[in-house]
Amino acid sequence: MIVLGIDPGLAIVGFGVINIDGNRLSYVDHGCVYTTPDMSMPKRLDKVYNGVSELIDKYRPEVISVEELFFAKNVKTAISVAHARGVILLACQKKGVPMLEFTPRQVKQAVAGYGAGDKKQIQYMVKVLLNLREIPKPDDAADGLALAITYAHVAHNSNSFVIR
Repeated sequence: MIVLGIDPGLAIVGFGVINIDGNRLSYVDHGCVYTTPDMSMPKRLDKVYNGVSELIDKYRPEVISVEELFFAKNVKTAISVAHARGVILLACQKKGVPMLEFTPRQVKQAVAGYGAGDKKQIQYMVKVLLNLREIPKPDDAADGLALAITYAHVAHNSNSFVIR
């Protein structure tokens, strides 16, 4: 089963693709979709939408794992990321791919076994769990892989979960 993990953002959308075969996880790919501040908001959102749509077409995932928003302080950043996240969800819906959403705490719990783990700990565990030579770069792409791994752990440990 191919799983696409997506870490939403307006400037950088991180993604990670893994294959689940029984209890075995294997690395497929990772990377980012980039936009720049000199682009208008509609153009940035169009690039995010098209980039995610292309990823879905390229990898044909059976499910997509997307991070839920969690911002406590910077409202402006939260709104920008929410716009990007909206077009990501729309791309998934238009392509007909089921998706699950996970909070950052759920990702940390699934990948590192500890819901308050730090970013370096999560990145190290992504490297270990996927048997990679080095920690995936950039951070956003490593987060995409962590989201895909989170789906694998939830699917393995639960017979009933909601796919939207």
